[in-house]
Amino acid sequence: GKALLRLIMPPGRISNGQILFNGDDIMAFDEKRLQDYRGRQASMIFQDPMTSLNPVQTVEQHLEEAIEVHDAGDKSPYIVKRIQTLIERLGIMQSRLNSYPHQLSGGMRQRVMIGLGLILNAGLIIADEATTSLDVIVEAKLVDQLREIRDEFGVTILAITHNIALVAEMADRVSVMYAGNVVELGEVNRIFDGPLHPYTQGLLASVPTTEINERKELYKMPGEPPNLVRPPSGCRFHPRCPVAMPICSRYRPGLNEVAPGHWVHCWLYQDHPEKEEKTIKVAA
Repeated sequence: GKALLRLIMPPGRISNGQILFNGDDIMAFDEKRLQDYRGRQASMIFQDPMTSLNPVQTVEQHLEEAIEVHDAGDKSPYIVKRIQTLIERLGIMQSRLNSYPHQLSGGMRQRVMIGLGLILNAGLIIADEATTSLDVIVEAKLVDQLREIRDEFGVTILAITHNIALVAEMADRVSVMYAGNVVELGEVNRIFDGPLHPYTQGLLASVPTTEINERKELYKMPGEPPNLVRPPSGCRFHPRCPVAMPICSRYRPGLNEVAPGHWVHCWLYQDHPEKEEKTIKVAA
């Protein structure tokens, strides 16, 4: 999530590639244009709002600062009106504007983070593990609110999450990543109903269900995640893949469109002279 806003702190860095947003390469932005991009065009809901919010600023001060940074000048009536309109839509009580972060519940802090993302009418909201620190009930309420915000404000929500249920409930399209690479990309129903990549199949098979079946064991993916300082050669998933072929350790597959809008990063769905044919079946 931070990489999309160019917020990677040293010694970390983005070594190469492009980050395209509405056709513009964010990596080429100067500081002034980058500041305008952050907030006006794209904003983020961080994983832990308690550490993301300033502990010595009230809710109102957070929202005022976000506007003033981008809209310099004396616009006090405009700022007040904008804040009042937003908090009404988010269900934040007027009395909470004078509260500090430690005086708010986890769900209310996340609402403030959402407000900071929407206060400048950003078209893209990046929700980076936004439900991780919440209990189940508060999480369900936040998911409902994110859906309402998406529909009411017309924003795009990019949810970065390990929560498979959240993906199934919210997403239109899904990008499955393993060790920094996109391994499968497509519409949510297509991915959940017919996953093609061995990692996606294993990931979905490992999700517990309420189905009672004494003979059916929960699927466990073999091996351990790779060291990204020295990633495996070829396909990064091949050391753990139950259907790996010799070619998988030697060459890196491309992201291949196997059906309209459905892309897979796997040699099972691509031709190569060294490829061996295999039937793929990870879990029932």
